Amino acid sequence: MSKIRKMVKTIKIDVDKCNGCRACEVICSSFHATPKYSSNNPARSRIRLIRDPLKDRYLPVYAGEYVAAECMGRDKYIIDGKEYEECDFCRASCPSRGIFKDPDSGLPLKCDMCEDDPALKEPLCVQWCLADALVYEEREEEVEEEVKLGDVEVGLQSLLDKYGLSEIEDAFTRISRKN
Repeated sequence: MSKIRKMVKTIKIDVDKCNGCRACEVICSSFHATPKYSSNNPARSRIRLIRDPLKDRYLPVYAGEYVAAECMGRDKYIIDGKEYEECDFCRASCPSRGIFKDPDSGLPLKCDMCEDDPALKEPLCVQWCLADALVYEEREEEVEEEVKLGDVEVGLQSLLDKYGLSEIEDAFTRISRKN
């Protein structure tokens, strides 16, 4: 594979500044509602807060790529004397956890940096973060060129993993008869 220059968009998270207000979850779920801003369901948000109640600390984590297989790592981390599993910090939507899956369809969610038309200056979670715990960054990097699945393929793969080919074929047949 060849290397290409690509603009990488990220959200830098300062855990020490996060106060757990959850404004990022609220605006994200509202932005991604259908139609936009018509409802608010944090289960549909592409950013979630992980809370350590004993230390009153919050860790915002935003949704990454869908992965079809569970990772092999089950490492544990100790931060300020509290033990965390590797999954607590993972951004992926995978078969072993439902944190970044749509509550109704089970399809994986992925942060799209609030891409809109017209384009926003920065994602809404960053704009709404009153504590400045979220900072939007763009940088150019040299990366390996890769073939990515489109949204439809990712959704179909997720449904195949969850229900199996025969169940999907049956559903498709039923739907096509109605149309």
